[in-house]
Amino acid sequence: MVPVTIRDVARASGVHVSTVSRTFSAPHLVNPETRDRVLASAEELGYRPNRAARALITGRTHNLGLIVADIANPFFPPLIKAAESQARLRDYHVFIADTNEDPVVEAEVVQALAKQVDGILLCSPRMSNDLIEQSRRVVPLVVVNRMVDSIPSVVMDVGQGARRAMEHLVELGHRQIALLAGPRGSWTNREIRRAAAATARGAGANLQVIGPNQPNQTAGSAAAEQVRRAGVTAVLCYNDLLAFGLLDGLERLGVAVPTELSVVGIDDTLARFARPRLTTVATPAAAAGRAAVDMLLQHDDDRRTTAQVTLQTELVVRASTGPAPHRPAGPTGATAGYAVAGHLKE
Repeated sequence: MVPVTIRDVARASGVHVSTVSRTFSAPHLVNPETRDRVLASAEELGYRPNRAARALITGRTHNLGLIVADIANPFFPPLIKAAESQARLRDYHVFIADTNEDPVVEAEVVQALAKQVDGILLCSPRMSNDLIEQSRRVVPLVVVNRMVDSIPSVVMDVGQGARRAMEHLVELGHRQIALLAGPRGSWTNREIRRAAAATARGAGANLQVIGPNQPNQTAGSAAAEQVRRAGVTAVLCYNDLLAFGLLDGLERLGVAVPTELSVVGIDDTLARFARPRLTTVATPAAAAGRAAVDMLLQHDDDRRTTAQVTLQTELVVRASTGPAPHRPAGPTGATAGYAVAGHLKE
């Protein structure tokens, strides 16, 4: 069977070969009526453009890279799936890479993908700002879940979410609260900590920071004993995975949630399946994936852009939070502020 060529499509749709080429390489430049006619003829004839040949002509691979800190973290699959679907609508494929929370691996993967893709989505990166800026000189980048001044980014307002979570706990009567912090160097962790500390000060509550911690269940479970010794009545966790682990650890120690201790997560990944069902801050991961693809494809010709999109978060109250139990003041005393490893910071 003789393969269908671009010339066959041009002849069938009554346009020049260059118009067929533009229909597949830059459809936004083609009149909608003409574009529809070309696509209909291509579909009827069974024509599929040769990606390799098109890349040689246009200088574009129609591939994107998507690099995540930990693909096993349930926060990332909705983001990945949404990004892939959005890219497919624009006739792009997505290559996915996992860095296992390692900034060295992250930098290596960016360099490896740079010549194979038209741009990279860097999700929850652990690299320094300087390295991210250097990487952008090599390949167009959009950073997701972190804000870097000179780099286009899509972030979820975790600071606003942490404030709302703290306000919820204060409304329930909690004044001795712990923050089970995330990994060192995490932008999200800094935003959560800053917002939680400010809210605690404003409400006359004490905030103890326990961490840094790896953002997984093992670390959450391991922190349960330290949380119990802290004398707090509520805990805000960096993410749902830490909260899941903490719930397991507290159950092992015989601490009742929420009767003795309230627990809040951040992400709303599998929170409704926890026991008790986890109160958490829902983050719009899927919307972030879609927005990041749109931003990357919109701005990949202009590496100077510093466009930033902020998506709102939402507190989802479930069964893991309740009224504060009556308890004497914790080890931080009566002065409002926040503590790190038991030492008060005003």
